[in-house]
Amino acid sequence: MAFAQRQPNHLLGQTSPYLLQHLYNPVDWHPWGEDTLAKARRENKPLLVSIGYSACHWCHVMEKESFEDAEVARLMNQYFVCIKVDREERPDIDHLYMNAVQMVTGQGGWPLNCFALPDGRPFWGGTYFTKEQWKGILIRVAELFQSKLRDVEDQAREITGGVSASSFIKFDARKAKFSREEAKAMFDNLMGYMDREEGGTKGAPKFPLPNNYEFLLQYFYHTGNREALDQVLLSLRKMAMGGIYDQIGGGFSRYATDANWKVPHFEKMLYDNAQLVSLYSNAFKVEPDPLFRQVVFETIGFVKRELTSQHGLFFSALDADSEGGEGRYYVWTEKEFEQVLGAEAALISKYYNLGGKGFWEKGQNILLRDLSDEAFAERHNIDLDDLQKKIASAKAKLLNARENRIRPGLDDKILVSWNAMMIKGFADAYAAFGEEEFLHTAKTAADKILEVAMAENGKLFRNLKGDKPTIDAFLEDYAWLAQSLIRLFEVSSEEKYLLKAALLINYSLAEFSAEATSLLSFSSRKGEKLATSFFEFHDNVIPASNSVMARNLFYLANYFEKPEWGQRSSDMLRDMKRLLNKYSSSYTNWGILMLHHVFPFYTMVICGPEAKEHLKGANQKFLPNTLLAASEEKVSELPIFENRYDATNTWYYVCSMGICQLPVKTLDEALKQIR
Repeated sequence: MAFAQRQPNHLLGQTSPYLLQHLYNPVDWHPWGEDTLAKARRENKPLLVSIGYSACHWCHVMEKESFEDAEVARLMNQYFVCIKVDREERPDIDHLYMNAVQMVTGQGGWPLNCFALPDGRPFWGGTYFTKEQWKGILIRVAELFQSKLRDVEDQAREITGGVSASSFIKFDARKAKFSREEAKAMFDNLMGYMDREEGGTKGAPKFPLPNNYEFLLQYFYHTGNREALDQVLLSLRKMAMGGIYDQIGGGFSRYATDANWKVPHFEKMLYDNAQLVSLYSNAFKVEPDPLFRQVVFETIGFVKRELTSQHGLFFSALDADSEGGEGRYYVWTEKEFEQVLGAEAALISKYYNLGGKGFWEKGQNILLRDLSDEAFAERHNIDLDDLQKKIASAKAKLLNARENRIRPGLDDKILVSWNAMMIKGFADAYAAFGEEEFLHTAKTAADKILEVAMAENGKLFRNLKGDKPTIDAFLEDYAWLAQSLIRLFEVSSEEKYLLKAALLINYSLAEFSAEATSLLSFSSRKGEKLATSFFEFHDNVIPASNSVMARNLFYLANYFEKPEWGQRSSDMLRDMKRLLNKYSSSYTNWGILMLHHVFPFYTMVICGPEAKEHLKGANQKFLPNTLLAASEEKVSELPIFENRYDATNTWYYVCSMGICQLPVKTLDEALKQIR
């Protein structure tokens, strides 16, 4: 029987929506912190660290089944000090206990439930458990802690040592050397994972993994290998037409549970949509498919409509569940289509495969497409313009009708790193399509973060609740914000963004460097000390903070003519190199940096009274091997503009490795200087 309690537990006052969802559980949850750890030491109780996030479907299931149950709560409160953690607020804690659980069980996921000694060292854990499984585990773990403490301590020592060793990359004193053969080997290895029929990686589930396709796009640019481009185009088209994409409101769900992109795990995450906006924008420059433009504009529409705060910053996620079930906000019956669309229902039902490929369960349909507009119009003998007008009208009606449903829960955390990804997404969309509103949105968000979350010395906070920052930032926040500011400078020519990026880099090198490794620690040396340090270097759904930082160092070394930053970037890539060819899909952001090293890399400097207008044209080209810089000012703080301003003409300067070619007056001439 569920236990109803109106008294809050120790999560009162927390900022995380996920933690506040558990505020009235009968489990006496505590937030992570020194007071909680001191309580565990004082009472000699093991920690039960339960980690999840607000949009997590199975987190809600376990809460309802177990954490709201009186008997389960009694066991948890009696034998453990129970800690609730939002993985998105505290990725450092999540990394520690996720790695521990993966080491013990061979798998991970959320909800993550890990048992630890009072000092925080993990000794056992798992993910989702049914109520009866969970009760049995609680009793057995409590008995082990009380009767076989020495064995438990030995297990904790072994696991903690393993977690520490698994995330540490030792400094290699040898000179950094990279070759095109290594880049080719990485490409070949990556393509071995790819699904040549449905796009994405083979099998199910299917995650978008945008960085894999960014790597393939750049590999195609450098080599002309059509296989790389074809895999990108196939994957992007399949995703855009599948159920993973919200055909009515825009935006992508986190992943598809099947191998055909049909059935999504319906949660919508800011970080996915930010990266996919960038990817589709870049792909459009290479292959101007109207579908790619549509995806970018509709996804941006979704972000502005449903994930944007009154301050112009971006919320974290929409829940998978609404009305007590997963996906109910997004699915349709044929009857609902008829009620909303009337005479047009038959045509639109065919367009979105209602009753056919789109049929899901209980009479519900997931909207998806299997034909381009051109192919659909031809098959049904309809004028293309007429079809697209009907589709646009139907979308507006369906979206309006959907707004009357109970909405999925909103996670209104504002995380600096995820906001930075979205800022870059808007900047990339502006570069591709020239929409001034996109640039305005990117600058508004960046300016707000710089105002509220960043100190004068470059120190960052991770999250904002209203205008108040709370948690100290991690390496991923510094890395992603620096990257977004570099991109904002490229598209806007406003030097303040590049100068702020350099400040972030200086602070990061001072506060996150560690002994015996070229990589940067995930947590600042001044931050809270967990059971072991963590170094993030796997490129996953979100590329690793170290690979993002290594690329930042490479770019800023070129902008500021600082060879020591370039050397640090090369050292980081050198120390990672042995992993790249073996497990390419987990290191594609490192792979992009490898491409920068083995193929020519340039800066294109545009100076003169019409530099900003010229910059727009350059940004519309796909130039992954070229940094852009433009200035209409005679005086600049950036060394790349020194002695290059001419009040009467606008000039392009194409430079590589500190050597510049003769200045030219047109973009076409400049592009000819870039091989």
